[in-house]
Amino acid sequence: MNDTWHVLGAGSLGGLWATRLFRAGVPVQIILRNPQRLADYRAAGGLSLTEAGVTAVYPVPVELPDAATPINRLLVACKAYDAQDAIAEVAPRLVKGSHILLLQNGLGSQQAIAARWPGSRCIFVSSTEGAYRQADFRIVHAGQGQNWLGEPGHRNQPSWLADLVTAGIPHGWTEDIMGKLWRKLAINCAINPLTVLNDCRNGDLRAFPEQLHRLCNELAEVLKATNQRDAARGLEDEVLSIIEATANNYSSMHQDVRNGRRTEVSFLLGQACRTAEQHDLHVPALFSLQQQLQAFLHARRLPAD
Repeated sequence: MNDTWHVLGAGSLGGLWATRLFRAGVPVQIILRNPQRLADYRAAGGLSLTEAGVTAVYPVPVELPDAATPINRLLVACKAYDAQDAIAEVAPRLVKGSHILLLQNGLGSQQAIAARWPGSRCIFVSSTEGAYRQADFRIVHAGQGQNWLGEPGHRNQPSWLADLVTAGIPHGWTEDIMGKLWRKLAINCAINPLTVLNDCRNGDLRAFPEQLHRLCNELAEVLKATNQRDAARGLEDEVLSIIEATANNYSSMHQDVRNGRRTEVSFLLGQACRTAEQHDLHVPALFSLQQQLQAFLHARRLPAD
């Protein structure tokens, strides 16, 4: 069996995992999308990771999607809207029974991937680690967090979790991965769109307590409708706590808009609103927020889905 970790996506979280695995001596290979990216990576000398103010460069091995080596374990760390196409490029290399780890924000892409590649075991990951890309192949680890892993309907833990222990990647296996993902989705829906519309840091949302209260109440109703009552419990308190803890940070959605990049709105706020419609829920604050955000993105010539 090939024990190499193949990583699709050398952005913030993909790069964070790859560098940790590499420096721990765990075999890892980053897959870059084209020859130009490969040349840029080699010119950079590898992946740069800054932790606690200290920067180091790691020459993690790289390859292109059409490399010949089989893939037994694939960590997909690209954006939710790119994930399926990225996997399709390397799909001929996936061995039967391969494991695909999905690090995407929101919900929707994971289920679509699991349905499209039923011959692979798809592991869903919900990460609360803080990391951002300072520049191409330059990553800053901004805050410790946790990586929850699980597979709906399956309890047995994969043996490669030992690699995460070796690499010092904080993690836990959970039978309630959907609850973790729904909870994170709700938190992102409450915080990220408001930071975009108000062009502000997370901490500036303290000025909108009533709007946050309405959004959290409606998001809790969405969670309950999907049988995620535990994920709904204490949602507003956690949202307010995260706003305080990350007061000086810009949300990932704000960073995407500021850099002219497509957001993952369809897998976050869009998913929440679609779910509300499916369950005939009255959530005017959520729908209003979605309309405002879509108009905002349209005005800046960014995809609104």
